[in-house]
Amino acid sequence: MSRYAAMFDRLAARGEGAFGAFLMLGDPDLETSARLLDDLVEGGADMIEVGIPFSDPIADGPVIQAAAQRALKAGVRVGDCFELIAAFRERYPDVPVGILTYANLVVARTGFMRDAAQAGADSLLIADVPALEAEPFAREMDQSGLASVLIAAANTPTSTLARLARLSDAYVYCVSRAGITGTHAGGRFDPRLIQGLRAAGSSPPVFGFGISKPEHVRAALEAGAAGVICGSAIVEQASLGEDVTELVRSLKGATRERVVLAMN
Repeated sequence: MSRYAAMFDRLAARGEGAFGAFLMLGDPDLETSARLLDDLVEGGADMIEVGIPFSDPIADGPVIQAAAQRALKAGVRVGDCFELIAAFRERYPDVPVGILTYANLVVARTGFMRDAAQAGADSLLIADVPALEAEPFAREMDQSGLASVLIAAANTPTSTLARLARLSDAYVYCVSRAGITGTHAGGRFDPRLIQGLRAAGSSPPVFGFGISKPEHVRAALEAGAAGVICGSAIVEQASLGEDVTELVRSLKGATRERVVLAMN
C-alpha cells in the first residue's frame, strides 16, 4: 500500500480529513527549508507538498513566486531539492511527499522522475500539463515509481473528469477558484466537483488554492473532499520569520472537528 493510501485509510477510519502543507524548497536557504519541513510535521501535517524553484511559474501567486525567486537567488537547484527530500524521507519514513512543479524542469533534467522517486518522493503534479497531454507523463511516473496527481476545477467537463480520475493515482488536486495560488480571494468548494470525481472512481479529491483559515478547511470537507492543501499562507508566514507550527496545527485541527462533534 502506498503512503498516500495508508494515510487516507487511517484518517478515514478516524473520521478526519487530510491536511497537506506546502513549502517552496530552498526558501530562503537549504538549512532553513529543512527546519521548516520539520515544523510542518510537528504541527500535524498529514502529507507534504513541495515546490521546486522555477523562474516562470504560471499557477503560483506572488507569495510562492517570491519564495521561488529567493531560492533561485540562493543558488538552489533541482538536485539540492532532491537531497532535501531524501533527508526528509530518512527522518519521516511514513509521511507522503509530493512534488508540484512545471514541465520545463521535468523535461530538461534527464531522469527527473527516477531521481525524484529515488529521493523518496511519492507523487508528482506538473501544473502546466493539461489533462489531454498528461497520459505520457503519467505513464512515465508509473514506470519511475511515482504516483501522478492532476488538477480538476469546477468547470472541468465530465469527460475530462473521467480522464483525470483514470490518470490520478495519489489524489486529485481540486482548485477552489480560477486563477493563481494565494490568500487574495476566497475559494468556492463546489460539492458537484467532488461528486463528479467520485462518480468517475477517482483517487481522493483534495482542495487547494486559497486555503488559509480553519473555516476554509471546514467548508472543503463539508463539500465532500478527502482533505485540503495550504500553501501561500504557510509560505508567507515563514517568509516573515514567524513560526508556522501553530498555523499548521490550527488548520489540521479543523480536519478533526467532525470527530469531536460525533464524540459529543
